[in-house]
Amino acid sequence: MNFRLHVLVDPAQVALDQIGTFCEALATGGATIVQLRGKRASGRELVTFGAVLRRETRRTGLGLIVNDRVDIALAIEADGVHVGQDDIPVPLVRRLAPHLVVGLSVGNHQELVVARAHRPDYIGMGPVYPTASKADAGPALGIEGFKTLRAEAAEVAPVVAIGGIGVDNVMAVWQAGADGIAVISAVMNADNKAEACRRLVEHYSSRETLSK
Repeated sequence: MNFRLHVLVDPAQVALDQIGTFCEALATGGATIVQLRGKRASGRELVTFGAVLRRETRRTGLGLIVNDRVDIALAIEADGVHVGQDDIPVPLVRRLAPHLVVGLSVGNHQELVVARAHRPDYIGMGPVYPTASKADAGPALGIEGFKTLRAEAAEVAPVVAIGGIGVDNVMAVWQAGADGIAVISAVMNADNKAEACRRLVEHYSSRETLSK
């Protein structure tokens, strides 16, 4: 799975009849994964929205990951699930759904110890910058803190940076060695979502050179 650009979406943000157009814009701009994240949505809402999202992500070549909810990921035949440190542990997710890609949130050295033990398929690391999109996000790592923690985490799994990332600061994240980035407002609040994605990933291919 290509972890380059995850776009997180809540069912309240896109109408059902607009999901196809939404996915086309993301794919055109260079996004690789859509993550379904509906903290306040009911299970029925997530399944209804997720079923359409699954169809359209397949059509447009995007991967589909579900945040937190292993049951929803299985119900809509997603490609993976992303869990936090307080969610179902990675080993149990693998027992329930051995075919799913599993991501794990890491925001400090203590949480990285858990990642070393559980070996997720990728690590979602952050918040890199302060963010208002996640109420329970921990303290921002800052770019230097991210760079230091990422260097250790890279021995475990690919690292996807998250938290406060936008077109104005994404270059520093690529320079810090991120394998991918995950965003919400940088794309969801943009009028032209394809262009927003394009600007976020335009330096992705040169990240190894940039990080030296």
